[in-house]
Amino acid sequence: MSHSSGNPGHPPFFLMILSISLAIFMSSLDGTIVNIALPTISEVFSISSSTVSWVATAYLLVMAGCVLIFGKVSDIIGFKKVFLSGFIIFTLGSLACGLLPDMFNSFPLLVVSRIFQGIGGAMITAIAPAMVTAYIPMDMKGKAMGVIMTLAALGTAIGPTIGGLLTQYASWHWIFFINIPIGIFAVLLGARVIPSAKGSGTLAGFDRSGAVSIFIGLATLLFAVTEGYSFGWTSPVILCMLAISATAIGFFLWHEIHVPNPILEIRLFVRRNFLLTNLALVLVFLSFSGINYLLPFYLEYVKGYPTSTAGLVLTSLSVAMMVSGILAGLLFNRVGARTLCISAAVILLAGYFLMWHLHVDTPIGYILACLSSIGFGMGLLITPLSNMILNSVAKSYQGMVSSLTSLERFAPMTIGIALFNLVFLEGVLAIAGHRGVTGTAPVNLKLQVLAAGFDLAFFISFLIGILVVILAVIAREEIHPDYISGEKEEPGMGSV
Repeated sequence: MSHSSGNPGHPPFFLMILSISLAIFMSSLDGTIVNIALPTISEVFSISSSTVSWVATAYLLVMAGCVLIFGKVSDIIGFKKVFLSGFIIFTLGSLACGLLPDMFNSFPLLVVSRIFQGIGGAMITAIAPAMVTAYIPMDMKGKAMGVIMTLAALGTAIGPTIGGLLTQYASWHWIFFINIPIGIFAVLLGARVIPSAKGSGTLAGFDRSGAVSIFIGLATLLFAVTEGYSFGWTSPVILCMLAISATAIGFFLWHEIHVPNPILEIRLFVRRNFLLTNLALVLVFLSFSGINYLLPFYLEYVKGYPTSTAGLVLTSLSVAMMVSGILAGLLFNRVGARTLCISAAVILLAGYFLMWHLHVDTPIGYILACLSSIGFGMGLLITPLSNMILNSVAKSYQGMVSSLTSLERFAPMTIGIALFNLVFLEGVLAIAGHRGVTGTAPVNLKLQVLAAGFDLAFFISFLIGILVVILAVIAREEIHPDYISGEKEEPGMGSV
């Protein structure tokens, strides 16, 4: 499939980048703005904290199950149809989330509305990176990805603050209503500036078996991971979900190798650089998930900061990501993706090393230095790494690989939360047992055990960070001939 940018004489590149950035901004904002309102929603509908968590879980499961599917659909019918349809569905879903539950006094309607919203979220998230590759010239791709990275960090950073303000001073409904004007603007803008490129065929031969199996496999896996602690990791429900997931994903991988037009071209991973760069992206977000999830607990439980102060401290990470995201865009074409990746991976590893050495009496300046290093490394790394992945495959696989990179962002973050939470909790119990610390021990001794538990979890991030540096060093930048010659390649092994 060849996605051209229409008339090359007057390409609205800035407006196109803005349109794509809005998709990433909305999905990043939605990932953090909702959680802070869950206690309020729990009180309004008189439900438990475990029940209200389905507002977040339902959205996540649909996103995970659908993102690869819509990546493939966009390759078939074209990016513009999927992108605009996704924004419309996401915006209508946001309206439904804010209106329907109150109108019918029904919490299940909120969950259903979130599922609908999640379908739209999967559509826009799946193909946003591919649209940069497809429509933005090679010499502008770095800057474009830098802008997108900056807005993603901004959405993540301001989500809790905006969510808290809207919930406290307006109502929880506004955490969903805020998406509506952004969505309407994005649809109108996208309709004007995104080229109406045709896809490579029709949905008549779409791989439905692959779609069903990957949806079931990823949704059950993330359900097991997110609910494993509350149900118990050895409970029949979790073991059953894991068995279903393993079976479905196993069938999907076997099926994709044998089907003529797969949702995910498994043979792409035969290429060494494609495998290494995708693995690096997975490990980056897996390592980051531990810091992102556990640090607020360290700040509140060990350091004794109030929630507002802890939130303010954490914004230093997002600010550093925004600054380095812009810098990555400026440096991308000057120093090259590989050099930028290696430098960023080393900075990220340095941040993890510092974070591994937190104590009860660690000064706030040290914590800010840790977060700034991690945020700066993340922002500097994701732009070149994503470009290396997307630029290495034929244009006919843009949507497919774009959706894969999207999945490689949020699935490791979700799995990582469960992994690092388990390491922390089991670590605290083991350290307390080893040191003979009981419930009657002095407070300072208990805090030391907690701090040691956090250090153990952050050490895992450091170890994963070492692997990221190694992968960055041994990977090479490859640019597919499609982006040099502009010639169309037909799907198949020849274009892999």
